[in-house]
Parts: sequence; structure tokens; C-alpha cells
Amino acid sequence: MMNSFEALKVISRFRGDAIVVPTMTANFEWPQVSTNPDLDLLFSGAMGKASSAGLGLALALPDRQIIVLDADGSLLMNLGSLVTIAHTAPPNLIHFVLENRVYRTSGGQPIPCAKGMDFAGMARAAGYSNVYTFAELNNLEKNLKKVLGERGPTFVLLKLEPVAEKTPYPFTTTASILARFQKAMGLKS
Repeated sequence: MMNSFEALKVISRFRGDAIVVPTMTANFEWPQVSTNPDLDLLFSGAMGKASSAGLGLALALPDRQIIVLDADGSLLMNLGSLVTIAHTAPPNLIHFVLENRVYRTSGGQPIPCAKGMDFAGMARAAGYSNVYTFAELNNLEKNLKKVLGERGPTFVLLKLEPVAEKTPYPFTTTASILARFQKAMGLKS
């Protein structure tokens, strides 16, 4: 299994000018590895909603690649988003799910059905165009350019080591994140 920090470093290297919507587990480490923080919309305190926000961005900005960095516990809160994403079929959406089988943000409690859940199978059954599972960092690194180049929606499950501790990250406010993003996108704030 992979370490989340190392996996996110790989994604950051390949992201280009994609808009990234990280939440939950990814929020601890993404700000430390992001190559373009002005195009990051950190989604804190909205467990389960990053995939829906990413879908909205993908539909509103069809010429931009949108990367969602979701967590397994977070996706459990909004499984219906899989069907909605597959139905609307945005070709520019890449939906990563960091599967560590625990609620990392609240102390490492196991998610329901931690060992029996098949998120990739759910995405496939929902109708995602492409579904991948990576458990080894070198395999992710070898294939990520191809994965990011496919017409989506694409679902990528990253099998990670379960980690309970939270890595400290810089304090940000929603207002500052939105202002930075709006400026980068050339929008009024």
C-alpha cells in the first residue's frame, strides 16, 4: 500500500494547470505538495461534498481539467455523487479516492465495511468511463499521465496505509481560499 503524502506528491507533479478540489485526508498534505495552490479549492468541513463541487466545476469549466481528491469516508457520505457524475459524464473530471479505511480527520476510527467496500466496483457500476485502482506508488507514477489524459469521467482509487494522526497544515479560511481562486481564474471577488 501507498503512503498518502507520496501519492499526492506524484499527483501534484502531473496536475499541470488542473483545478484541484481536495478534502478530508488530502487537506492535511495537499497544501504541502501543490504545484499551483492558486488553483486549489480546499474543501474543509464539507464531508462528502468535494465530488459534487468538482462536478459543478467540471460542468461550468469544460475546457479545464478538474481533479477531486476525495477520501473513502467522505465518499461514503455522498455515494449518490457516483451516479450523478457518471450520468452527466463530464470528460474533464478525474475523481481520486484516497482509501485508507479510517476516518483520519477524527482520530482513525474504521469506516463502515472498511474491509468489504469496493469503491472502484461502485464507480464502474455507476458508469464512470474509466476506473483504476493503484496500490503501489511506482505503478501510479508509471500510469498517471495516461490516466489524466483519458476522456472522463475517470475514477482512481488509491489504496493507502491506514494513518490516524493528522499532519498539521497551514490555517486557511474559506474566504481566503475563494479570493485566491477567483483571482487566479480572473473572476470578480
